[in-house]
Amino acid sequence: MRRRAVITSLFLDIGGVLLTDGWGTRSREQAAQDFEFEPDVETRHHHAWDAHQLGKLSLDEYLSHVVFYRKRPFSRARFYKYMLAQSKPYTDMLALAKRLKQRHGLKIAFVSNEGRELNAYRIAKFRLDAIADVFVSSCYVGLLKPDADFYRLAFDLTQTPPERALYIENTAMFVEVAKGLGLRSILHTDYETTLARLKAFGLASGNARLVR
Repeated sequence: MRRRAVITSLFLDIGGVLLTDGWGTRSREQAAQDFEFEPDVETRHHHAWDAHQLGKLSLDEYLSHVVFYRKRPFSRARFYKYMLAQSKPYTDMLALAKRLKQRHGLKIAFVSNEGRELNAYRIAKFRLDAIADVFVSSCYVGLLKPDADFYRLAFDLTQTPPERALYIENTAMFVEVAKGLGLRSILHTDYETTLARLKAFGLASGNARLVR
């Protein structure tokens, strides 16, 4: 029986795996209540968000088109601060990524659909640069998951063939596309399940769950 190739690189999604989504559906729904937005704001978001994540609209331009296309009773600075506050860490998952890198000598690539400004904030705020060897972010590479070329670029940037990489992602469709490229993947739902799946791939973390 042919043995599976040893995993040398770990591809990690950020929003939904290591951190909360930077500006996901729940955050926008809460913002709609807190700032009393009209429904048109969500429609505008969907028109502009992909361009922002691809690096074609700055966050300031996004806000101009989506929120501040009309006069508001709150400032741009207040709303920007509100957006940043939506990013929270999943401390168990961040610690797990660090342990896996140290224990197995893995190359770590963060693969995410994120706009430039929020991406930079999240990297600095949560010290993601202390874990990752490379950031394959949509705003940097001009591609969005689940475009197959996004994953092919990640293989090239990490110099890792698909059979030697493992991908952890919380969006089922993205996992399906990755698997179609020969990239072994874990659909992340929670810390315990992902930990068990990692062991099945030969990547024991070596430590018990953190005590909060």
